[in-house]
Amino acid sequence: MTESTESILEPEDLSQRVKAAADDARAEDLVALLDPLTNSEALRELLQLTPVERDTVLQILPVELAADLIEEAPNEMAVELVERLEPDRAAEIIEQLDSDIQADVIGELEEEDAEAILSEMDEEDAADVRRLSAYDDDTAGGLMMSEVFKFRDDQTVGNVLRQLASDDEDFERYRGQHPYIVDADGRAVGVVSLRSLLTAKRSDKLTTIMVPPLTVPVDATLDQLEDVFDKHPFLGVPVVDESGVLVGVVSRTAVADAIRERSESESLKRQGVVGDELRSMPLLLRSRRRLAWLTANIGLNIIAASVISAYEETLAAVIALAIFLPMVSDMSGCSGNQAVGVTMRELSLGLVRPMDAFRVWVKEISVGVINGVALGILIGMVAWLWKGNPALGIVIGVALALNTMLAVSIGGVVPLLLKRLGQDPAAASGPLLTTITDMAGFFFVLSLATLLMPWLV
Repeated sequence: MTESTESILEPEDLSQRVKAAADDARAEDLVALLDPLTNSEALRELLQLTPVERDTVLQILPVELAADLIEEAPNEMAVELVERLEPDRAAEIIEQLDSDIQADVIGELEEEDAEAILSEMDEEDAADVRRLSAYDDDTAGGLMMSEVFKFRDDQTVGNVLRQLASDDEDFERYRGQHPYIVDADGRAVGVVSLRSLLTAKRSDKLTTIMVPPLTVPVDATLDQLEDVFDKHPFLGVPVVDESGVLVGVVSRTAVADAIRERSESESLKRQGVVGDELRSMPLLLRSRRRLAWLTANIGLNIIAASVISAYEETLAAVIALAIFLPMVSDMSGCSGNQAVGVTMRELSLGLVRPMDAFRVWVKEISVGVINGVALGILIGMVAWLWKGNPALGIVIGVALALNTMLAVSIGGVVPLLLKRLGQDPAAASGPLLTTITDMAGFFFVLSLATLLMPWLV
């Protein structure tokens, strides 16, 4: 598919024609409609169709175009599209993808479906996919491509240049790679620049122009890979196993995409969205995922509401408190979310560990005291001037100051404690913070109001 397009059809007309071609299984018409589009535009048209129509499109399109659509799709959607196909057709499409994407898709399938597809693939390709699928997603092994631009250390510059001139289509997959040099056992021993190849004598051995390579182990974490690419301008870095054997290359683009996906996933989890939800997914699946988080939140909110119930008389006597209760809980929640965000970032960068909880708390409570007092004075003055009662200003101001200190303490420390317990801090920190700050905010306001009741009525 092309990199850009200016379709002469209106979007609605284009969608109708794609649907009509899919309904009638007219492969030539589908190619004529989808091929001029960018990959993202073509995927959008595909997702407008029903699941059965999508199956038809992927079944009858040329395998290269079908592979472009699968590659463009988010991982979870790509898996759904592939698992609905017959194994032989799925294998044809998967074999067109780079090895790292192959492993991502196959690794997410049910074991039975994955094996059915792998059994239809070339044995060597299937072995590569099985090997790559065994690595954790956010490691060098899980992000690398197995296609490596490599040559033996006993070869000459002339050998390499002849291979480059052969127009071998496999070279198209070596994006951003320098030629890596391996010994007889496959261990990475050097790397050469294309400039060196072009300026050296054809009779020179590669060992005379190569330099020692910078390599990363297969278990290098995403944060470690990010550090490598931050420090070096490489487009790709070779990956080696525990014996130093060159097993793949991880690209700068793959690392950047993985970091972006991790950030998006953590953001969605904090908002109660589990998994990579898309609106093209089955209705009941999307509903079930959202309900899992929302129903848990009902219990948490009942706990917060019980605090209000315990102080009904106070709230009935000073109805103005109802105006400021949500302000106190909301502003404190915002302060707590700031602390959560900083802790999550430092966790991802490896700057803090669960054992650093006390140090983190000291740092956060220092900020909490300053911000809590400042915000407390500000909202206290607002309450006083608005309702003309200084006692009300004291209640609201002190409550907000105390709740802000509590919120930043929770926001800073709870993600570390959850990490220590093996729970997902991104998913659980938000609901815990919201419930505790709501409950504590209500308690501080209503209990202080009860103590100062003679001055409030």
